[in-house]
Amino acid sequence: MTDVSLKDTEKAGSDTRPLSFDALPGWSNDDHTAAWACFENTRDLSYPLMEKPGDVSAREFFETHFALKRLGNGRGHLTGYYEPEIAASRVPTNEYPCPIYACPQDAASQALTREAIIRDGALDGLGLEIAWLRDPVDAFFLQVQGSGRLMFADSQSLRVGFAAKNGHPYVSIGAELVRKNVFAADEVSADKVKWWLRTNGPDLLLLNPSFVFFKVLDLPQDSGPLGAMDRAVTADRTLAVDPAYIPLGAPVWIEFEGYNRLCVAQDIGSAIKGPNRGDLYCGTGTDAGLRAGSLNAEVTMTLLLPREVSV
Repeated sequence: MTDVSLKDTEKAGSDTRPLSFDALPGWSNDDHTAAWACFENTRDLSYPLMEKPGDVSAREFFETHFALKRLGNGRGHLTGYYEPEIAASRVPTNEYPCPIYACPQDAASQALTREAIIRDGALDGLGLEIAWLRDPVDAFFLQVQGSGRLMFADSQSLRVGFAAKNGHPYVSIGAELVRKNVFAADEVSADKVKWWLRTNGPDLLLLNPSFVFFKVLDLPQDSGPLGAMDRAVTADRTLAVDPAYIPLGAPVWIEFEGYNRLCVAQDIGSAIKGPNRGDLYCGTGTDAGLRAGSLNAEVTMTLLLPREVSV
């Protein structure tokens, strides 16, 4: 079973007063079977002893095995992410000059900064290129999302996912544009950042030294990409969290803008830090990208802890 205790959540500033499932807005109307299917996808990694008998409903399972703990003061920040579909080429061309890379074998190359890789070409000639994209903006946002479907001119596609990071700290380009008074904090979005970079040039990207390497994924077309637990994630049910505060595999109830449902902490993200921070996986493609890019909301997050460690 996952190594999580009430003491861990207290360190995170959680409100440890008892809560009831009936007090969760919308709990009775959620699709608990869909939540169970998402939870079951990684249950063996985090809660291997929690099997659900066939005659027990999904709602009854969660209410029986878990107790509720409000995270922090109950107010958090929720954003969204998705699996983009990006035009690509198998070879470099004038239209597709920007490579994405597999992870180098040697530690020195793995630790190169974004500037060394992009501006100085430090990985050139090593045969690490997986495919080529149209511009550095596409490549950067593929790294932000952590996975994607590369769409080739012959109608074939290739799925790629996170392999490794270079170990340097993540610097938010959106936050930098807010600092420069280009956008207000409440209006910045992925689409606006992309527009600004393509209008003004991608040099600002070099302020973020963090860099992501990819690997080719062999996944069914109808499955989600792989998350941090190396299992496929589920649209509108998988939540990326900070595992220092929320254990991977744990169910988390979220409430924002009238949208209430049970999710599962199955992923992580460089910008997802703190006990009250979540990133909801919104699916694949353009529509999912629009939803993810516009999701920037205050959220109430409630952690479901196994009853034996929540008392």
